[in-house]
Amino acid sequence: MFELYFEDFHPGWTFEQGARTLSAADIKAFAREWDPQRYHTDEEQARASPYGGLIASGWQTACVGMRLMCDGYLNRSACVGSPGIEEIRFLAPVRPGDTLRFRSTATEVRPSKTKPHRGTVTFTWEVLNQAGEVVLSMVGTQLFLRRPAAADRGA
Repeated sequence: MFELYFEDFHPGWTFEQGARTLSAADIKAFAREWDPQRYHTDEEQARASPYGGLIASGWQTACVGMRLMCDGYLNRSACVGSPGIEEIRFLAPVRPGDTLRFRSTATEVRPSKTKPHRGTVTFTWEVLNQAGEVVLSMVGTQLFLRRPAAADRGA
């Protein structure tokens, strides 16, 4: 049914997906709805800010990363959710015209002690710009179903 199950992940497993280019209009539209700070919504005020110009909300950058993750592997996997993100860092500004890509690296893989049909994978997720700079990093976990045994599939 799924392409990726818990057993497919191991420490060091890496996946990359991209790209998504953000325009000034994309940045301002997201910010008007979700993070209406002046350096996200107003180019003139953004020039007078410490950033020297319009920048994307870190939350928009995280959303782009999530979309690239879903398009890349998550929607093909037996993921059943996430208990959360341990760390999120906005490392560099994302500017209009930046093209973002996503990288996921598994750092820890643990079978569940109480739910034998699933396991937990800890990841470092990164969003990188066109220059290869990491602009956002997150550490979080996802829960995955284990691959059904042949008997469970009716084989």
